[in-house]
Amino acid sequence: MHSENTMALPFSVNPTLANLPVYQPGRPIEEVARELGVPYSDIIKLASNENPLGPSPKAIEAMRKAVGLVHLYPDGNAFYLKRKLAEKLGVETANLILGNGSNEIIEFVGHGVLGPGSNIVVSEYCFAIYPIIAKMMGADVITVPAKDYGHDLPAMLKAITPATRAVFVANPNNPTGTLAPRGDVVQLINEVPENVLLVMDEAYVEFLAQPVDLLPLIRRGDHPNLILMRTFSKIYGLAGLRIGYGIGHPEFVSMLEKVRQPFNANAVAQAGALAALEDEEHLRNTRGNNEAGLRHLENEFRRAGLDYIPSSANFVVVKIGDGARVFAGLQARGVITRPMAGYGLPEWLRVSVGRHEENTRFMATLTEVLAQ
Repeated sequence: MHSENTMALPFSVNPTLANLPVYQPGRPIEEVARELGVPYSDIIKLASNENPLGPSPKAIEAMRKAVGLVHLYPDGNAFYLKRKLAEKLGVETANLILGNGSNEIIEFVGHGVLGPGSNIVVSEYCFAIYPIIAKMMGADVITVPAKDYGHDLPAMLKAITPATRAVFVANPNNPTGTLAPRGDVVQLINEVPENVLLVMDEAYVEFLAQPVDLLPLIRRGDHPNLILMRTFSKIYGLAGLRIGYGIGHPEFVSMLEKVRQPFNANAVAQAGALAALEDEEHLRNTRGNNEAGLRHLENEFRRAGLDYIPSSANFVVVKIGDGARVFAGLQARGVITRPMAGYGLPEWLRVSVGRHEENTRFMATLTEVLAQ
């Protein structure tokens, strides 16, 4: 039966797809609730670095209004959102490109600079999508060993070859939460060859009290090989809308526009993001909740004698022994976290910072599972 599903395809497919890994996202609440046979409200998800406070109330109101107009195509150039972003960042609208999440900006970069015979340089424990996009484009991946679970930027500089087309650096890094030293970031920017694109992924930059500000380099226009990536998914709490953006040199941005699909930033996403930019109070509340939550979790890990990686983001990675067993034990009790085996860290678990009651429930449940 069903033999038609197992037959070989009668046409050839792109050979790079044969061994291309598939990204495994954090498990959705709906799926786990169905599996456990419990109500949605009984599950907490601390797996995907989402904002536990939800979106800004201003964003919700703007999205409600936008829903009434979804029979119309969105503004393909996102005029108002780009204008507001440019004003906020102190750049020109020509420096900006919008993505279906900043994830799509990674794909734009792949289309823009990668191909067979080229390579990218990444760090061990880097965001999984960088190597996937490189391999999709037929490029090779040079992985530089981590230093204290974070980027060894001087070593990454040395790893660049004549075939290197891009270096990807998430700062703070996902999944480890590590922050590259300021001096190393400056050295990397100054010494990366001008024919190599430097992609600085700043998805978590808004959680930092004193980030390395790279925007002046974009404003001056003297680093055409630098592109920054940011997102509305994390601190702004709009992960479900899928909207992010790249900030780069106008000429490179105009090249990337050629591979961007016409309406990749939908109308509801544009409206929500635009309103979210106005709500400074929501950002302050999110930062405050995150700082308190990180302190709470790290204190609890120390008290329990568990090793963890000090984090500069909105999640923390903790060493718990058998990651798969503990992940399954937590999930069976309605707490979704992120196992790290896929990142080469099978003894570790990543937990996103939740609201105080969620962090407390996670720690109580973790203690219960570890005692088994």
